[in-house]
Amino acid sequence: MGVQITELLEKKEIKLDDLKNKTLAVDASLFLYQFITTIRGRDGSLLTDSKGNVTSHLVGLFSRTTSLMSRDIKLVYVFDGKAPKLKEAERERRKGVKIDAQKKYEAALKKEDLDEMKKYAARTSRLTGEMIDESKKLLSALGVPYVEAPSEGEAQASFMVENHDCYAVASQDADCLMFGAPKLIRNISIAGKKKKINQLNYQTVEPELINLKDVLHHLGINQEQLIALCMLVGTDYNYGGIKGIGPKNALKLVRQHKESDFGKMFKEAKWDENFDFLWRDVFETIKNIPTTKDYKISFKEVDLEKLKRLLIDEHDFSDERINSAVSKLVGQQSAKKQKSIFDY
Repeated sequence: MGVQITELLEKKEIKLDDLKNKTLAVDASLFLYQFITTIRGRDGSLLTDSKGNVTSHLVGLFSRTTSLMSRDIKLVYVFDGKAPKLKEAERERRKGVKIDAQKKYEAALKKEDLDEMKKYAARTSRLTGEMIDESKKLLSALGVPYVEAPSEGEAQASFMVENHDCYAVASQDADCLMFGAPKLIRNISIAGKKKKINQLNYQTVEPELINLKDVLHHLGINQEQLIALCMLVGTDYNYGGIKGIGPKNALKLVRQHKESDFGKMFKEAKWDENFDFLWRDVFETIKNIPTTKDYKISFKEVDLEKLKRLLIDEHDFSDERINSAVSKLVGQQSAKKQKSIFDY
C-alpha cells in the first residue's frame, strides 16, 4: 500500500548517474509485485513460457537489474520474513480485493472487454513462493546479493542503510522512512519518460533523493512523531488511518504532541472509533520491528552458464537477449579487474 505522506516530503531530483558505484537496498517484494502487475499481455494475462510457467517476474527482474548494473549501480535485494501479527488484517483485506477483482475480470472476459480485463487482472496479482525462489536463483546467477529479513523487507533495508552497508533504500513507498531509513531513492524504476495519465504525451521522470534528516527538520518533528503521523494517515498495520485526517492535518496534530502525549492525541483523533486494537501496539510494532545484523553483502561475477540454464533452458528466454544484456556486464567486470591490476 505505502504510507500516504509523499506530499509532505522534501525531495531532491537527481540523475541515475549520481548513483554510480553506490549500493542500494531494494525491497524485493515491492519490485516483484510491480513486475507481475504491469508485465502482462493485452488481455491482462501474465507472460508464460512454453510449459505454461509464469515468467513476468523474471522478465522484469532480469531487465531492471541488468539495466541498473550496466550503469554501475549496485543492488542488494531484501526479501520479507515473517510479517507482524498486526498485518494479518491487512492481508485479509488485500485477499478480499483480489477476489473482487477476479470476479470483475471474469465479467470483463465474458464481454471481451480487453481494457477492463487488463485492469482487473493486474489487481489479482499474487506473488508465489515459486516466483520468489526463482527470483533468488536469477539474482545468484547475476552475482547480485540478497538478504533474508526476519520480518519486513523495508525495515531490514532501512537498517542496512543505517548500518552504512548501503547508500539508500530504493522504493516508491515512504514506509522505509517510518522505519528510520536515512535515505530513500524514488523513481529508480521509472526514470526516463513516462506517459501522462489519459494523455498522449509524456513527461520526464527523474529519480528523487529523500533525506530523513531533512524531512524531519522541514516538518519540525522527530522520528517518533513521524511514526505517529504515518499511523494517523494509515499504515499496513492500521489500514486507512483515522477517517477525515489527511497528511496535512496529521502533521498539525503530531506537532502539538510529543511521544509522552500520544495517548491524548490518539484519543482526540478518535482512534478507538476506527480500530479495535491499541494505538500503542501499532506504534511499538513499527518502532521495534525485528531486523538482523546477520547478513553478508558480497557481489560476484555473472555466472553465464547458470543464467542460461535458468532463463533459456527452463523458461524459453532468447539466447540473443541474454547475451546482449550480459555482454555489457561481463565487459565492465573485466575492465574493472584490469584497472585494479594496473592500480598496483
